[in-house]
Amino acid sequence: MFNLTRRAFGGGLLAAAAFAASFGTTSLGAAAQELKAFNIGYQKTGLPVIARQQQIIEKALADKGVTVKWVEFTAGPPLVEALNVGAIDVGWTGDAPPIFGQSAGANIVYAAALPSNGDGEAIFVKPASPIQSLADLKGKRIGVGKGTSAHNLLVAALEKTGIAFDQVTPVYLSPADAAAAFASDQIDAWAVWDPFFAIAETRYQPRVLARSSDVLKVNTYFLANKDFAKAHPDFVSTTIGALGDAAKWADQNRDKVAEALHEVTGVPLDAQTIAANRTKFGIYPITDEIVAGQQATADRFFKLGLIPKAVRISDAVWTAPGN
Repeated sequence: MFNLTRRAFGGGLLAAAAFAASFGTTSLGAAAQELKAFNIGYQKTGLPVIARQQQIIEKALADKGVTVKWVEFTAGPPLVEALNVGAIDVGWTGDAPPIFGQSAGANIVYAAALPSNGDGEAIFVKPASPIQSLADLKGKRIGVGKGTSAHNLLVAALEKTGIAFDQVTPVYLSPADAAAAFASDQIDAWAVWDPFFAIAETRYQPRVLARSSDVLKVNTYFLANKDFAKAHPDFVSTTIGALGDAAKWADQNRDKVAEALHEVTGVPLDAQTIAANRTKFGIYPITDEIVAGQQATADRFFKLGLIPKAVRISDAVWTAPGN
C-alpha cells in the first residue's frame, strides 16, 4: 500500500525543480522579483481549460504587463509538486492532491473552491467482467492515480461498502498507464476522472460501479504557491474573478463547451462532449463547511496511513487582503 512520505514527495519534486528552472523562477523568486510571467497549471478538462480557450485571464491581466503561460498536467499530484517549487504560480486539482501535498510540507494554499468531479469520476470495469458491484472488488487489482481525487473516491467507496482498503490491491498508475493496463486486462477495475473516464466510455461502454456523486460530497480546488499568493494577491484575486467569468460563459454556451475543451486538449470531441455535458461550472470562496469536508477526507487518509502526518486544512486556506 502506498504511503506518501516527505522522501517520496521530495523525489517527485526533483523533476518539478528542473521544470521550475526552465521557467527561470522559484517560489522564492516569485516573491523577490518583479513578475514577468504568470504560470497557470491545468489538466485536460474543467473550467481552467475554458478560461484558456477564451483567453479570459489574459484579458483580465492585460494591464499587468506579464506573459500568461499555461502548463498542462496529466493529474493533480505533479501539479501540486510544481506549485510547491514555484514552477507554476496557481493551478486546479481535485480534492486529494493538496491533502497529500500539505502532509508532505508543500508550499501551497487553497485559494478558491470549484464543484466536484461528480458524475465525471468513477470506478468501472469492462462489460464482460465478472465484477458486478463494489463488493466484488475484494482481492482485485484496481488502477488509480496515487494521491488523486480518484484515490479518494476508491477509499470512500470501499469504506461505504464495508471493504477495508487493504483487502484490495491498488495499482498506482498515471491515467495514460492505467488506460493501457485496463485495455490489456492487467487491472480488474479503474478509478479515474474525466476526460479519461469519458474516453473509456466511448471505447468500452464500461460497467460503472460507483461515481463520486454516489459516495462523496467534495470539491475541487484552485490552489496557489503560498509565497506567490503573499507577494501577488492581486493576480490570484483577478484570476479567480476571471474564472468566474469563464464559468458564466460555459453555462450560457453549453453547446460550445465541448468544442472549446477539444480545441485546447486534443481529446476526441465525442469524449469531451460527454465530459462537458456532466460538468458543473463555478468558483466560489472556501467556506467553513468546505474546509470541514476537506478535513474529513484528510483525516480518513491519515487513519489509513496514506499520508505521513495529520494536517489541518484551515492552516492552508488563503484569504485575500482586505477580506
